[in-house]
Amino acid sequence: MTEHIDNDQLNSNLRYRFEYLSKFLNFTLSDIALLNKFALLLVPRIPVVADTVYRKLLSFDITKQFFLVRNDGFDGHVVKKDTKLTLDCAQMTFRKDMLSMYLKRLLTQKEWNDTFLQYLSQVGKMHTNQAGSSSINVDYIHINALLGFLEHILIDILWTIDSIDNQTKHDMITAVNKLFWIQNDFFTMHYLKTWHGDESTTAKESPSTNKNKYCCL
Repeated sequence: MTEHIDNDQLNSNLRYRFEYLSKFLNFTLSDIALLNKFALLLVPRIPVVADTVYRKLLSFDITKQFFLVRNDGFDGHVVKKDTKLTLDCAQMTFRKDMLSMYLKRLLTQKEWNDTFLQYLSQVGKMHTNQAGSSSINVDYIHINALLGFLEHILIDILWTIDSIDNQTKHDMITAVNKLFWIQNDFFTMHYLKTWHGDESTTAKESPSTNKNKYCCL
């Protein structure tokens, strides 16, 4: 039997959109449990992951330019010359901290409730020009490349962990892959401007959402 999917609901209701994606990708509670398990193994390695990600971003002038401006939530000294911008600069340390917080929340979240879906959507929205003062306005090509690069880093880490068997590695990699496709969709819906939902009515902003509102990739 063919299930009906309401296109208007897809583009206005985060929960409905997520449930459709979950059904299509077969993203289940088992995947979330695997992500939680992977988080325990990844957390000690997150500083290295963050360094690797931002080293890649600083290796191209077209992505490096985004770190030469003051972003929302950062009050420290901003290096404005690309020749002086390094991973150790204050604004880069701030970005690495935000990425670390994002990864920890993404992988440790036990219940994908409406507040968490709102958070995933806001992470996507702030990289467009639609989030007001917190907008970063990054072209989607860079977001797409970065999400792919970040996923590859996590998969490489998974393969080097000897404490888990191959079947568990396979299942974790599958869960990570589903996770990134869901997050990627929560980016693209804002870039394509198909989303017309009012996220403020989806769930009240929790302290944890507010605390991580400056998270950016």
